[in-house]
Amino acid sequence: MKAAVGDRLVVHSTHEGDARRVGVIVALRHDDGTPPYVVRWLDDEHETLVFPGPDAHVEHPEPRTPR
Repeated sequence: MKAAVGDRLVVHSTHEGDARRVGVIVALRHDDGTPPYVVRWLDDEHETLVFPGPDAHVEHPEPRTPR
């Protein structure tokens, strides 16, 4: 798993009925983009150091096209 600042980390629930968590990666601990990541969760704005497991994936923002 590799990420950059500004990417989203999505963690899917392992229990049926629980919501997935989505956060924005705000800092990297390694220059090569490997975990752990500092993530600001969108639901409560709390920042945590995350070591993503197999239930998580990174979403890269779509590049903006100039107008």
